[in-house]
Amino acid sequence: MEKIFQFNYTLLDSWKSLSDEHIALVEKAYESMERAYAPYSKFKVGAAAKLSNGTVVLGNNQENIAYPSGLCAERVALFYAGANFPNEEVDVIVIVARGELMPDKQLLSPCGSCRQVMLETENRQSKPMKVILVNQDERTMIINSVQHLLPFGFGTFD
Repeated sequence: MEKIFQFNYTLLDSWKSLSDEHIALVEKAYESMERAYAPYSKFKVGAAAKLSNGTVVLGNNQENIAYPSGLCAERVALFYAGANFPNEEVDVIVIVARGELMPDKQLLSPCGSCRQVMLETENRQSKPMKVILVNQDERTMIINSVQHLLPFGFGTFD
């Protein structure tokens, strides 16, 4: 049996055309990105997650000389949210990055580990989490569910 997986997403020329609420999250993600600890890769990543109670939690990548002991921005933000606000849903997460590790024109995309953690968060809350990815050239992708980033994530195949 052959099946097809498709999904819709929105691609914008700039994050500055987002809603005011989402622009504020992008700005917070950039602020967090500036505090990232990335002395090895020189690739800084910031994340801002808005919870159902309106709280915004931030994360940034934290590298370690004993690779892979560091942690990505997405996981820092989501684990902080889960530890400190366990009964709140994550409505949206914004991810931004800057550095030479990825060409300016290449679309930003979370690593596999982050996708799995994001999917676990979405599954735990039984509600889709919007993902907004902002490229170094300001192009912005809006994805309405993490399921679209990881359709066959661990523990989700039916």
